[in-house]
Amino acid sequence: MNINKLHEMTNWLNKEHLDGVILTDYHDIAYLTGFNSDPIERVLALVLFANYEPFLFGPALEVNSMVVSGWQFDTVGYEDNQNPWKMIASKLKSLTSGTQFAIQFDQITLSRYNALKKALPNVSFLKDATGQINQMRLIKSKDELQKMKVAGQEADKAFEIGFNLMENGISEISLASDIEYQLKKLGISNMSFETLVQFGAHAANPHGTSSLIPLKSHEMVLFDLGTIHDGYASDATRTIAYGKVDDLSEKIHAVVLEAQLTAQSKAKIGMTANELDNIARKVITKAGFGPNFVHRLGHGLGTSVHEFPSIVAGNDLILKEGMAFSIEPGIYIPNMAGVRIEDSGYMSKNGFIPFTETSKSLYQH
Repeated sequence: MNINKLHEMTNWLNKEHLDGVILTDYHDIAYLTGFNSDPIERVLALVLFANYEPFLFGPALEVNSMVVSGWQFDTVGYEDNQNPWKMIASKLKSLTSGTQFAIQFDQITLSRYNALKKALPNVSFLKDATGQINQMRLIKSKDELQKMKVAGQEADKAFEIGFNLMENGISEISLASDIEYQLKKLGISNMSFETLVQFGAHAANPHGTSSLIPLKSHEMVLFDLGTIHDGYASDATRTIAYGKVDDLSEKIHAVVLEAQLTAQSKAKIGMTANELDNIARKVITKAGFGPNFVHRLGHGLGTSVHEFPSIVAGNDLILKEGMAFSIEPGIYIPNMAGVRIEDSGYMSKNGFIPFTETSKSLYQH
């Protein structure tokens, strides 16, 4: 349980003249309470007040886990045949007559918002808590960074496994599955997202999925993967050759690698996210592949694999010590080839420090 961050939220409520906040993003709830659980279709909520102790609400089958996690305040559980919003409303009204509450605009669905309003018709939800939560999670502590470093080491192990498992005829999905299986045998059971493996031209789809496409000699292989260590994520990408590849593949790999290394080496405290994105984009544009770099340079990560901030053109957010994010330029030429190289890391006084150390060379053997 992060008591300092809970106090920070309480201070924010008082500053904004709010009676409370209802948080429903399970990543944020884990960050504040220490209780980490994806409720899937069920309701999980943390209710904080300006002047009263908070309570943690969720499925009855999770209540014991909430207590064991270290949560020191009240817990409320609901059975599957009960209306969770009515129960939240009843508990809330037993503690306060306040009518000004915040919620997370970008997380709660319209149907859930309507259910909440029906249960609490006299309460106004006019304030978005998203910005406050983002700012609280933005700067990582030494303990958080240490957990992410270990997750990065686990990602390095995953790359090592994947590189050694490549062979003629293996499918993308088989290779991805084998990586996760071998990690589980080592006691690394949680991936931060489904491992992505793409061969050759299929890698030109930057948000594709692993398929039954078989591996052939003389094509590139893209690995995008990460693990969760003690609640914190890693995320990294390598694109390597399986046998000698054609000149175009070698060229775009060299350009992406230059862009990635240049951005990493020039990332400094005090520059903006826009400036960092532009550093990598200039390298790719100068090489003639500007239109083929179709996404932002990076994203924040922590307890979520994608979180605030976005390292993207137009974002004037200042980079500060302790911020953690990815640097992942890419070039994607439809029906021909795709290359992405990514490290996640954090800003230090000495610049950007990556969590992963796996070689970025095109030829690994």
